[in-house]
Amino acid sequence: MAKAKGTIIVDTEKCKGCEICIEACPPRVIAMSNEVNGKGYHYAYLKEPDGCTGCSNCGIVCPDGVITVYRQKVVMV
Repeated sequence: MAKAKGTIIVDTEKCKGCEICIEACPPRVIAMSNEVNGKGYHYAYLKEPDGCTGCSNCGIVCPDGVITVYRQKVVMV
């Protein structure tokens, strides 16, 4: 049986901190950084990398398209 494992890359300089991705994330592994980018916005980041399933919900709902999702299948033996 294969299990999905994923990760995301956020373009932190373009993220406006709208938090829509956080609400769209089923495993709730995205959070807002305490730091700010060059425009003064708190940006999204993957706070629990092991919990990401690569579902792509965050990337789909991001209004600025700053989230890239990577997904791979992990074969369970």
